Amino acid sequence: MTVTELPARPEAVGPPLPAARGPISARMLDLICGRATANPPSGAVGDADPYGDDLQLALYMAYELHYRGFAGVDDDREWDADVLALRTALERRFSGALRDRITPSADVDAAIADLLAVDGEGGVSDFLARNGTRAQVREMLVHRSMYHLKEADPQAFVLPRLSGATKAGVAAVEFDEYGGGRAARMHAELFASLMRAFDLDARYGVYIDVVPAPMLAVVNFMSLCGLHRARRGALLGQLAAVEITSPPGSMRMVAAIRRAGGCEIAEEFYAEHVVADSVHEQVMRADVLGTLLEHEPHLAEDVVFGICAAGYLDTRLDEHLLSSWTAGRSSLLGPI
Repeated sequence: MTVTELPARPEAVGPPLPAARGPISARMLDLICGRATANPPSGAVGDADPYGDDLQLALYMAYELHYRGFAGVDDDREWDADVLALRTALERRFSGALRDRITPSADVDAAIADLLAVDGEGGVSDFLARNGTRAQVREMLVHRSMYHLKEADPQAFVLPRLSGATKAGVAAVEFDEYGGGRAARMHAELFASLMRAFDLDARYGVYIDVVPAPMLAVVNFMSLCGLHRARRGALLGQLAAVEITSPPGSMRMVAAIRRAGGCEIAEEFYAEHVVADSVHEQVMRADVLGTLLEHEPHLAEDVVFGICAAGYLDTRLDEHLLSSWTAGRSSLLGPI
């Protein structure tokens, strides 16, 4: 066979492409599919709601090319110049809005103390543990599937950007997230089992058309930080925030799943996080953030930004879920 006689490339395997939610996501969809179209209306990105469905879906689609891609989309679109140009504009709009929202600070200890002071009372996990219905638990699982079915992947992007003890500490946390080398124990697999126990489709990305912007923004922030070396401090702040706040929320989710009639296998995902993340909290504080700031103290403000931005986006998601449920309506964009 000569170099000009390469075999045909098989069709890419991945989740289905979502439907556009506005001019920006329509443009991104066209670019991902290789269709030559006009740019979105002048000023569309600059005037768009940075937390809205149109912008967040467009950004999610661009990032997803770095994960599983989409069914029928050429893998080479991952590095398409037009896709990257639009993604850059979206990132600037999104991160700029977060920067405007969060007061700059380099006091990492104070930011962590604030995390430890939050007990979660009145939040989504507390609501579900006390009053949640099976339907509401299922909605929560659909939202969280956008991250948990690829759990730890956004944070894995930071590893080549670190060194020494900081890198080893993050690698230790990631190793646990990936099941300690056992495929069946990967947290993504445990979450898939949880979804199936609640009669949900556990295929990766299958619910993209019903998940609204508040959840997409949570995942997009992880990808934004993970894919940029300049944001490695923010990514580690985000990861620390997750590991520090996870155990109490996970305990409440175990109670919520029991309340909703879940079986023991359905509890396993959150029960695992109660134990694992209690250890990860100490690793993140001492082995990761401690050594990072010892060698790169200038990243302290970025770490605090990552902690605070993650907290703000989680709060927005909680407010969306609770306001929907207390009003007697679904928190999703369509039926599941």
